[in-house]
Amino acid sequence: MPFDPQPTLKGALLELRQLRPNDWADLYAVASDPLIWEHHPASNRHEEAVFREFFAEALASGGALLALDAMSRRVIGSSRFHDHSEERSEVEVGWTFLARSHWGGAYNAEMKRLMLTHAFRSVRSVIFRVGPHNVRSQRALEKIGAVREPEPDAKGSLVYRVTR
Repeated sequence: MPFDPQPTLKGALLELRQLRPNDWADLYAVASDPLIWEHHPASNRHEEAVFREFFAEALASGGALLALDAMSRRVIGSSRFHDHSEERSEVEVGWTFLARSHWGGAYNAEMKRLMLTHAFRSVRSVIFRVGPHNVRSQRALEKIGAVREPEPDAKGSLVYRVTR
């Protein structure tokens, strides 16, 4: 089955759908919280100019998804599929962030479950790249069963993998 990098995915807690240009204001309202980015390599991503670049890259990627709270229909974050390879039968999931009001595991776990289920229709392996100091994201990946690869990637990011 061909891989669709921008599906609409629905769960009990959240819905993921294609990121659109008119999502800017609602998504930046979430991303402008500096605490979301405090352990991230781009810790200044809460700044409008920095986030504008991130947002433009997300739109251009062709794999960015907007996360909506299923009950309130409010924007709560985003994630992205990237670097799909039929040859390696893998895709990367990353650039994920959620509003602090939705931290604590359930929303992130459902987001990853929805994205993994979708990815595994087309690939055997999903990878995640995490900054070495982003302990919060490392723990979240371990909670969903991702296994850390022995060596960091060429940029020094830790690589986690989930295989079906």
